[in-house]
Amino acid sequence: QVQLVESGGGLVQAGDSLRLSCAASGRSTSSYAMGWFRQAPGKEREFVAAITWSGGATYYADSVKGRFSISRDNAKNTVYLQMNSLKPEDTAVYYCAAKRGSYLLTSTGQYDYWGQGTQVTVSS
Repeated sequence: QVQLVESGGGLVQAGDSLRLSCAASGRSTSSYAMGWFRQAPGKEREFVAAITWSGGATYYADSVKGRFSISRDNAKNTVYLQMNSLKPEDTAVYYCAAKRGSYLLTSTGQYDYWGQGTQVTVSS
């Protein structure tokens, strides 16, 4: 079993940056593909970014490409989402997810483990 805990969310202004963290416990996630998703009020949860177990490959939603960066530190069992040039439309609860294996997964149904989420609010 894997437990995921997100942190780093908050209230920022448009153009600011935030770095989200996702700490895993229960077992090492060094062999797990990881992803970030977000869910705005009244909308479905959507894919943001994914990274393979080694960190050698990443993939991003078009809406965040060039602004967000996913990375991981397997020694710390932690995945990060660096968010730059934030926009009001980035406002959402951000979730991290894990799936054993080396994949770049973009669908919520493909992941086995989820965190509880962290709120990101971007004011204009």
